[in-house]
Amino acid sequence: MELEDRVRQFLEQTLGAMGVPLEIAFVDETDNIRVELSGEAGDQLLRRRAEALDALQHIVNTAFRRELKGDRSWVVDCLDYRKGKDAETKQMARYLMERARSTGSQQEMGPLNPYARRLVHLTVAEDPEMSSESIGDAFMKTVIISVRR
Repeated sequence: MELEDRVRQFLEQTLGAMGVPLEIAFVDETDNIRVELSGEAGDQLLRRRAEALDALQHIVNTAFRRELKGDRSWVVDCLDYRKGKDAETKQMARYLMERARSTGSQQEMGPLNPYARRLVHLTVAEDPEMSSESIGDAFMKTVIISVRR
């Protein structure tokens, strides 16, 4: 059985047990495989700041990430919620990059989960004059954005 088939089966069983029947589609992207969930029951995963969606993504990555080649990961989205949040996170990172550049002082963003931190680090890495660093020792960490010296 192929990896995507196993992930689909896992999600169908998990979502079924949660009472949230959703359609599942996969989109193969450069640095991740996006799992897009859709259907009328999708809003149930988005309640309480999408905690259930975040938990589902964490479980899928824990169970299946090692089977992906390279530094890829699984991104589980529902009703394009994560696409919107990703765009907001990247926009905030760009804003803080400009603020760091204009003020010369470090800017903090967070606390952020590992997925959001990765988005921030990738966004900052697009500009060779800027750098980013995660600080903290818990699951949720703060990202420091600064001008390279």
